[in-house]
Amino acid sequence: MTKKILFILLLFSSISFSQNPKLSPTTEVSIFTCGRGDQLYSTFGHTALRIKDTENQLDVVYNYGTFDFRTENFYLKFVKGDLQYFMTATSVDDFIMEYQMDEREVIEQKLNLPLEKKQQLFDNLNANLFSTEKYYTYKFIDKNCTTMVADKINGVFEKKLIEKVDDKSITYRELLYPYFDDYFWYKLGINIIFGAKTDAKAEKLFLPVELLNSLDQAKVDGKSLVSEKKVVVKGSKKSVSFSFFNSIFVVISVLLFIVLINKRFMFLSYLFVCGILGIFLCLVGLYSQHQEVLCNYNALLFSPLFVLLPFIKGRFLKKIVMLNLFLLLIYIVVIITKPYLVLMIPFVVTNLYILLKLKKKSQEKLLTSVE
Repeated sequence: MTKKILFILLLFSSISFSQNPKLSPTTEVSIFTCGRGDQLYSTFGHTALRIKDTENQLDVVYNYGTFDFRTENFYLKFVKGDLQYFMTATSVDDFIMEYQMDEREVIEQKLNLPLEKKQQLFDNLNANLFSTEKYYTYKFIDKNCTTMVADKINGVFEKKLIEKVDDKSITYRELLYPYFDDYFWYKLGINIIFGAKTDAKAEKLFLPVELLNSLDQAKVDGKSLVSEKKVVVKGSKKSVSFSFFNSIFVVISVLLFIVLINKRFMFLSYLFVCGILGIFLCLVGLYSQHQEVLCNYNALLFSPLFVLLPFIKGRFLKKIVMLNLFLLLIYIVVIITKPYLVLMIPFVVTNLYILLKLKKKSQEKLLTSVE
């Protein structure tokens, strides 16, 4: 910790006493691409930028992926989409140590930039670091640690140097889906809360691995932008053994239990909970600035109208049930080509079964009252 504090103080003082510190011709600019972590916020990996100047005893990692859990109303701000992320600078040793401890891979790509571009990038980064511009509002696809680094590099050139080279024909949802293969509950939750935007074509570069691939193919003055590529930390592939409680079988078991109990109270209680979820999916789009949660058609499956079912009877009940059967049919048509269809099938089948049972019961009661 003492070493880290001294490093930051030295960096701060060198920049404070010299408005434009001059980099030496041996200065190296690198991009670190870090592997995935176990926490949700680290699922997609990380990107950071390194500037190393041995002659000036300078070796700094600029990191745009910092946030503070102690922020007041942290989770509400995160959901709303106005959580402030910020840029930090740290020593290479401290940065690398964190990934060594977590056994997460770190790949370094050294960039073939003219000295004046390195200087311009260095000046821009420090101008951000020691001003309010170090803060930015995090956006999952549009503004994150990867996009910020890419923008800084592109910003020192007259034309956009780094473009996405990965497949643009697939959707954002298809692109992200494999990242949750070993984390069932993350996969289920993310796909329920994500709306229509994630089913658009994935044309924007926003993942660390996408930036890594784009850098490999980028050119500057007809030469490869990446002059050297090496693995700094060799990550370990963590094998996740099968767990019943981390699989779709938990959902299937719970839903099957509800169906087999075959009690009206159980059916209505389940649909009421689904309705509460549906209301949340509808309202979160009004509250949140994250465009990824807007226009969420999962509200057709978890219909807000379900909350009415325990409190209504007779013809009105039958009409609400029929309306929800129609919404469910629309949902099936919409989701049939989506990658998370398998995740939703247990809910679709359960909701269809319960609604048909309620329809039959309400119809029988109506016939009995007529007789």
